[in-house]
Amino acid sequence: MTLRTGVVFVMGVATGIGAIALADRMVEPAAAQAAVKFESRIVLENDLVRVKDVTFPAGVADTGMHTHDLAHVGIILTDGALRFTDPNGTVETVTFTPGTVGFREANATHMVASAGPGAMRVIEVEIKRP
Repeated sequence: MTLRTGVVFVMGVATGIGAIALADRMVEPAAAQAAVKFESRIVLENDLVRVKDVTFPAGVADTGMHTHDLAHVGIILTDGALRFTDPNGTVETVTFTPGTVGFREANATHMVASAGPGAMRVIEVEIKRP
């Protein structure tokens, strides 16, 4: 192998490695977005209530279609909007301010996602009935 051929080979390898690194960086945001999910954690539970702290990330993830088996009260902690989709595909977007409170009866089925530019945080109080 001549010096010129060796230099060309090394430059080709370096260019290939650079292209792979660039491609990895270009794919990373989509992969990072796919990893972002809504978060729901129980912060209190007893015989009367189950309290959840729920965070809906900005426009990235939704809860998936689900049914609440208990009636629940939602207390909004942040400014923003939530997009509710019912099983028939009807979509309702609601804008909230901190301190807004809402109620849903048991057996409410929907999918929920943040519809605004920021994450939405909600305290959800599920009411256990005897």
